[in-house]
Amino acid sequence: MTATSKRQFFATCAALTWAATLPLHALAQDAAKYPEREMNMIINYGAGGNTDVATRAISNAMETLLRKPVVPINRGGAQGTLGVSQLAKQKADGYTFGVVTFSTIAITPHLMNVDYTVDNFDFIAGVARYRYGVAVRADSPYKTIQDLVDASKKNKGVFFGAPSAPNNIALFELGRKTGGQFEQVSFKSGAETVSALLGGHVEAIVQNPSDIVQHVKAGKMRLLASASPMRWKELPEVPTLKEQGFDVEIDSWIGLAFPRGTPAAIRDKMEQVARQAATSPQLAAILENAGVDPASLSGADYRTKLIEGRNAMAVAIKAANLPRMN
Repeated sequence: MTATSKRQFFATCAALTWAATLPLHALAQDAAKYPEREMNMIINYGAGGNTDVATRAISNAMETLLRKPVVPINRGGAQGTLGVSQLAKQKADGYTFGVVTFSTIAITPHLMNVDYTVDNFDFIAGVARYRYGVAVRADSPYKTIQDLVDASKKNKGVFFGAPSAPNNIALFELGRKTGGQFEQVSFKSGAETVSALLGGHVEAIVQNPSDIVQHVKAGKMRLLASASPMRWKELPEVPTLKEQGFDVEIDSWIGLAFPRGTPAAIRDKMEQVARQAATSPQLAAILENAGVDPASLSGADYRTKLIEGRNAMAVAIKAANLPRMN
């Protein structure tokens, strides 16, 4: 190689190296300025339910940290999968993110057809953990969880309301392990599910503290059991299903995600903001009132939890012999 050729070769290499770094510099600059305008947050359940209340509170805290508006958009329906499906189709520019719950990745895809997978998202963070309980109307003949199980073994079983997969898994598992029969009636949100119970359209519900506690204290509902691994702080005298001799419990999470392909620098910045917002002392009381506990998982850890949950729920759903919804 001649001296002139060598100079040309090294000049070309230098130019290619400089060109290759341009996108990285641009992304770093974009992340430093991000966000430059308002953002949209897709909530995959209807207004008024605990997911809506909790994630709106988190979005408000994020808005303060980001110093730009975060606009909540409710897209409920199809057991919480409609909003998640819409999120997967959004432009991956960092200006639309959304709620991707444990149920919509780990449970519901085993029960109905969805047009997304865990790989359609870049996860920002896990921000909260649900609590669940089994409740009936205060004038219900079912005074205990054993009464409910006994009724489920008679005639056509027990009709219960639920807006999402973790809720229905609890009673389906209870039926499988006791020989009872529970039939689900689906609703778009926790608020609609509660209205159905109070209106006498279903006999029981599996819902969260924000949907139940106020009605228990008003004398309109009775909590038969906590379906979570722990008792409720709001009604600590009510034991869990396991404490009452039934080997059933459910656990579920709330997380945030971008559509797949969002720049890593932007994801990293949003992860820091989301985790800071979700665990702030000012927010803890709001989340607990919404029936969820604050949590802080990295985007990577939340993705791992969803994949592990998806694999575990495949086994549980097969064992329960749950029918597909479509």
